[in-house]
Amino acid sequence: MSRWSPALVPSVLVALLLLSAGCMQAHPAGPPAAVSGPESAVISNETLVAFVDEAVRYAQVHGKEHALAEFSNPNGSFVRGELYIYAYDFDDVVLAHPFSPGLIGTNRTNERDAYGNLYSYKFINAAKNGSGFVRFPYSNPARNGTIEEKLGYVKKVDDTWWLGSGIYTGPARAPV
Repeated sequence: MSRWSPALVPSVLVALLLLSAGCMQAHPAGPPAAVSGPESAVISNETLVAFVDEAVRYAQVHGKEHALAEFSNPNGSFVRGELYIYAYDFDDVVLAHPFSPGLIGTNRTNERDAYGNLYSYKFINAAKNGSGFVRFPYSNPARNGTIEEKLGYVKKVDDTWWLGSGIYTGPARAPV
């Protein structure tokens, strides 16, 4: 009968720990990491937050008027792949949007999500608290208007307006 060497036991334990470490993954606080589809690259919560934070700093440095012009420019520095910045005031009026210039000046308080629910108050509440994530079902124009789950992140610039961006995260579940 063979005996285990006392030096072998710690080595086996270390090997087992190393093997199992690859199976463990930390889960960040907040909503799960977002993806926009199987063929798209993963866009993390951190990337979304950093993008909006960068836009807020830009607005604070360059002023509201200049920033709104930049955020409304479809070829501007705040359109990066599927990420872009939109701007609203706290009365829910669109101040900037690079792909829907016709919305600028429009109050969206009574707009409904893809399932008929009012949803804009979620953005305003998150922005009034400083910042936050909002999930909502929305029509994805890149997928022929398919209803998908969208993750938005918003941040207050000052007491008059806020910025946001969002990404589609996959099929939306219809409310029960």
